Amino acid sequence: MTTSSETRKLIVVTGASTGMGASAARELARQGFHVLAGVRRDRDADAIRSTGIEPVILDITKSEQVEALATRVASDPRALHALVNNAGVQVNAPVEALPMAEWRRVFEVNLFGHIAVTQALLPALLRSKGRVINISSVGGKIAMATYGAYAGAKFALEAVSDSLRREVAPLGVQVVVVEPGGVRTEMAARGIATANHLAAQMTPDQDDRYGSLVQANNKLMASGTASGLTADAAARVIAKAVTTHRPRTRYTAGRDAALITRLARMLSDRTLDRVLAANLRRHYPKGAVGRGGLHE
Repeated sequence: MTTSSETRKLIVVTGASTGMGASAARELARQGFHVLAGVRRDRDADAIRSTGIEPVILDITKSEQVEALATRVASDPRALHALVNNAGVQVNAPVEALPMAEWRRVFEVNLFGHIAVTQALLPALLRSKGRVINISSVGGKIAMATYGAYAGAKFALEAVSDSLRREVAPLGVQVVVVEPGGVRTEMAARGIATANHLAAQMTPDQDDRYGSLVQANNKLMASGTASGLTADAAARVIAKAVTTHRPRTRYTAGRDAALITRLARMLSDRTLDRVLAANLRRHYPKGAVGRGGLHE
């Protein structure tokens, strides 16, 4: 729990319309912080507004909205204790088949937007000796098939987090990464819908190469999400990263996240390839080979 002095501190949580972001905003408000909850639509603002939660319209890819957030923080007499960079999109498609515009969109939201918000709020965090909490993923440790764009941005976010941590630690600012596994939120359902939409745009040759792979991956994603953490449980991990006096540099959220990150450290690339392929193979459509999505 927070101390009485922390009740006067601000927290910024991006991507707070639903899922982990909304749950984290509520948990931090419950612990006594005043949360500026970034949402993209007025109806989302109405849904999350409550005691301790002040919604702000924020698309992290729009510079004017990021600047407005920085102005809001600078005008508040309370110290900014933490920035939780949570906003994100999930896009799954084979590297060959994902249009370049989608590659750029994923990186704009899942990487460059976080950097923009961090740059804008670092002056306030330096004054308060606060912290940056970057919500990564197990996809920031292992890039599974069809996760090239998503994992690429998360791998990059992990690297940026390491670099930033080493830059600002001497200045009193802490940088923490949270790596969730499967979490029961709307994001996975949206990711599956997006994957199906992108698959429908593949050429016949691409569909022959990857169609079964996309179907198998969607089933695996749905299965992993259904058995994953609740958003509230993930939010408690985020809150721990925010409030612990001396936080670790990284926290996993969920048993699957802990297992996968451990395997990434222990196994060779080829061995890990075989483990991931075996796990995916049981989700392939009947009559398909669990290797490259090719039909028997």
